[in-house]
Amino acid sequence: MSIAGISAPIRRGEFSPGTTAAIATLIAGAICLALEPLLPWLVQWPAAWTLPATDWIGVSLTWFLEGVKPAARAFSEGMRYPMDWANLALNGTPWPMLIGIVTAIGWVVGGLPMAALGFFGLLFVLASGYWLESMNTLALVAVSVPLALILGGAIGILANEFPRVKSTLQVILDIMQTVPTFAYLTPILLLFGFGPVVGLIASAIYAAPPMARNLILGLERVEPEIKEAAIMSGGTRIQQLFQVEIPSAATQIMVGVNQSLMAALSMVIIAAVIGGFNDIGWEVLLTMRKAQFGQALLAGMVIVVFAILIDRISGKLATERKRHDSRVFLAIIAFSAIFAVALRTYLPDPSELTLLAPVAESVDQGLTDFTRANGAWLGAFKNNAVFFVLLPIRTGLDQAVLPFTWGFAWTAKMSALLFITGAVSGLILAWQGRLISGLSLVIATGMIETGIADLPWPFVLTGAAALGWVAGGRRLSLWCVGLLATILLSGLWERALLSLYLCGTAVIACAMAGGLIGLASFFSPLVWKIMRPICDMLQTIPLFVFLIPVLMVFQIGEFSAFLAICAYAIVPMIRYTRHGLVNTPEEMIEAAISSGANKWQILRDVRAPYAAPTILLGLNQTILYAFAMLVIAALIGTTGLGQSIYLALAQADVGMGISAGAAMAILAMIADRLVQGFAEERRRVLGL
Repeated sequence: MSIAGISAPIRRGEFSPGTTAAIATLIAGAICLALEPLLPWLVQWPAAWTLPATDWIGVSLTWFLEGVKPAARAFSEGMRYPMDWANLALNGTPWPMLIGIVTAIGWVVGGLPMAALGFFGLLFVLASGYWLESMNTLALVAVSVPLALILGGAIGILANEFPRVKSTLQVILDIMQTVPTFAYLTPILLLFGFGPVVGLIASAIYAAPPMARNLILGLERVEPEIKEAAIMSGGTRIQQLFQVEIPSAATQIMVGVNQSLMAALSMVIIAAVIGGFNDIGWEVLLTMRKAQFGQALLAGMVIVVFAILIDRISGKLATERKRHDSRVFLAIIAFSAIFAVALRTYLPDPSELTLLAPVAESVDQGLTDFTRANGAWLGAFKNNAVFFVLLPIRTGLDQAVLPFTWGFAWTAKMSALLFITGAVSGLILAWQGRLISGLSLVIATGMIETGIADLPWPFVLTGAAALGWVAGGRRLSLWCVGLLATILLSGLWERALLSLYLCGTAVIACAMAGGLIGLASFFSPLVWKIMRPICDMLQTIPLFVFLIPVLMVFQIGEFSAFLAICAYAIVPMIRYTRHGLVNTPEEMIEAAISSGANKWQILRDVRAPYAAPTILLGLNQTILYAFAMLVIAALIGTTGLGQSIYLALAQADVGMGISAGAAMAILAMIADRLVQGFAEERRRVLGL
């Protein structure tokens, strides 16, 4: 018997939970489809039923923010001092000294390879002509990260010391990480004013949860024997915590520092939208707006260099205790200081070192030549993807199939034929014993004909309730319906469905492509050897930078946003698919081989079922990554909640920004809980 066949026994005459859920969803869809001509409110939620939640939130938050604004502005003024000091230190230090310091740190942490990475990485920054802007960005990171570590550390210690508030703090951390970053930039802007301090505070808030989570995890993993020894030594609780438990959790805490650094760097770039500060994020945004894609790509590569350097150095600090000869460290520092002092009158201004400017100009010219020469097939590829894939999924075949796109118009007879084909195919699957697959096929047929953006709201609520019931029981089912109902009542339903359509389409594409690449990486070490550095690079690139290459080729539009989301969200699917397949226990493989199974049978009946929980976790991460990127993609032409959040930021509309951000977070949290529920169910079935 294969692992896939292990399941809880079902008594004769009873449907499984999955079958019952599929039947309920199918009935709800059929009723909505039949009654839609008579009851149009089944599709279009009436405006009279909508609560002015956005206005309520806007008024309440504005009143609250106005009350605390004086204290916030005072804090903002206080934070200008460390920012000015960091700017003065970084911009006042000669560039050879800074390169030497980073190279020396790289040597101590990782030896020659890391020292070379730091040396050549900063040389690239110097040659780009963005040295001043880069130092301003590092100044923001240098101030925001300690603030984030203090805030995250305080939350982590509070959760560890007071278990009663731990669940509440976990919910707050979930909200902080799922609410789109643009959503809480609006209240921060009103509180702290316009300028670089806004980016600093936003970065600290965004970078605090990784530190808090890793501190909680690290303290939970401290061995009980260590805790008991600390208690028996007679130390106070503070001494036990800071002298024993936190040092014992140092490795996990350093992982949190690494993640906080990366989050802060990513957020500093996003905060440039409202910061108006002469940093590298503003340069990326400015050159993108001017369609100077060569310069935008060059500035983006500077960000990538910093991201890689910060990730590798902090990662080494977190995972390795070995440190290289400190004498070499001192020698590098001394040499760079002597070099900077001896040649101080001859050192060129780093802002004038634009050695890579010709490269940027060549990229612009090459892009122009490429689009002129290949514009026809690029346009055809984009249009075909939009007209034959994205648009039908969005609006349904009945509205997407038109004479000027498909060459013919969709008719009622075609709809009937589609439904009959789906029903017959579903019956065949049911006859073969795959009842859930047959029901799911019929439901999918109806969704394809109708379109995600036009799905009736009772059908969506029923489907969410059914999935929640199968994944986690009655409680999760009610939780999903309740949260979706808040979106429905707030008047953001149509925009939520548009976001769900684009995000869902990208997730499906990532699941298919990432799963295949992960499978190929499992079979071929060479493929994994090629894909691993690509995945590493994609995971260190800040979100903003993903927009540049797709804009260079396909310009502004929904298709470009789709590609940017896929590029960012595909990595977890690749990694988790390969990881799940590789880590199947050897005893299970040996048992399958002994029973006479071949390579493909082992993959289908042993490895794939065992890897299913891990692959589902990869899918979960892909979904969260897609939602995170969806808001950034609003800058290049998406509709839905992402666009609402971005417009609210531009108009300083707190109510709309928070409401749309909360709706986006609700969709992400529902998807997260559902996938986690299915993964937990698979682990339970496998006895893990």
